[in-house]
Amino acid sequence: MNDFSAHGATLHYDDLGPASGLPVVLVHGHPFNRTLWTPQAQALAAAGHRVITPDLRGYGDSTVTPGKVLLSDFADDLAALLDHLGLERAVIGGVSMGGQITMEFQRRYAHRVLALVLADTSSAAETEEGKAFRNTLADRLLAEGMDGYAAEVIDKMLAAYNVTALPDAAAHVLTMMRTTNPEGAAAALRGRAERPDYGETLAAVTAPVLILVGADDVYTPVATAESLHRLVPHATLAVIEGAGHLPGVEQPDRFNAALIPFLAASVPAW
Repeated sequence: MNDFSAHGATLHYDDLGPASGLPVVLVHGHPFNRTLWTPQAQALAAAGHRVITPDLRGYGDSTVTPGKVLLSDFADDLAALLDHLGLERAVIGGVSMGGQITMEFQRRYAHRVLALVLADTSSAAETEEGKAFRNTLADRLLAEGMDGYAAEVIDKMLAAYNVTALPDAAAHVLTMMRTTNPEGAAAALRGRAERPDYGETLAAVTAPVLILVGADDVYTPVATAESLHRLVPHATLAVIEGAGHLPGVEQPDRFNAALIPFLAASVPAW
């Protein structure tokens, strides 16, 4: 584990694979941490890529910023991480909230993007109902902690059948959720409630794009991934069978079988 300072926080990250490899930054969702990407980091490093997996501020081992953290704050942290590593450009990918941070990074730093990976995410701005839900949930997490929330959503984070079929994956996801600092989770929820619509950003993307989605995702279903694909017609769409909202955890071999060839075909000259 490594760390660096950015915008008043100490941020932790793992850096795996050869320093000369294609740099791939993978951004976890809420309320997880960098270990979400362990199966991808190991497979990508074995394929010769350099894989950087940060803990977002407020999550994992990184500094908690209370109050509100916007997606633009997270994107600026990623740019600072690239600066810290001396990387001008990288593949940027994320799942769920991490996918929205990836879109925000594209909006702010398109010149630094070699390719985009968008997993189980959506581009629409938050609805008024969604804003109220996220702010109410933030209040609840601050008052009650993470345990009750984690128990309620585990069968949505994973496909319900995988909670029992994949006990190690379920235990990992539950541990990440339960050990997340409520202040960090609440700040991200409040910031995410204010996210913009990324439709125009995606429609203007010229870099290669891979869109992935679990076949049984209830949060961002296949139809949502298909709508992203319509925004980026040159993108590649991969539906991961036997998975819900976290296909990289539930079906890592299938996820990696889509991701690794995409990188080889899309950024071959690195």
